[in-house]
Amino acid sequence: MTDSPLFALLNEIGIIEQLARNRFERAQPDGLRLPQFTVLNHLVRLGDGRGPAQLARAFQVGKPTMTNTLQRLEERGFIRLDPDPEDARAKRVMLTEAGRERRQAAVRWVAEDLAPVAAQMGVAPEAALPALMALRQALDRARDPATSG
Repeated sequence: MTDSPLFALLNEIGIIEQLARNRFERAQPDGLRLPQFTVLNHLVRLGDGRGPAQLARAFQVGKPTMTNTLQRLEERGFIRLDPDPEDARAKRVMLTEAGRERRQAAVRWVAEDLAPVAAQMGVAPEAALPALMALRQALDRARDPATSG
């Protein structure tokens, strides 16, 4: 029995994620974990000011998991939790300059560390990116019942 091409693609992506996660985390000089980096990356890409519950939904994790990740980032000075001006009981996650700089350092490291690996791919990362982005966007739309058909 042969697996479908879509399953094979998703399987490869899963294996790549595991290998990349392990390589990323082993090389961090300060023990930054990938979930912490992805929150920093999210805040840089899409802007800060979101609440912990919004971030938990975006990352599809429970609120306790996100709270733990945010506490670790706050302890390191990479984010701060400000009161929500519209709801005094809620918090807003704000990226600090140290958090922005730490994200940039991780991005530089990945580019340098994985350049030899990328050279062995046989295809430029820029060529593979559009198909992967289209798949991610389709999966993102499909997770939200309001936008899925």
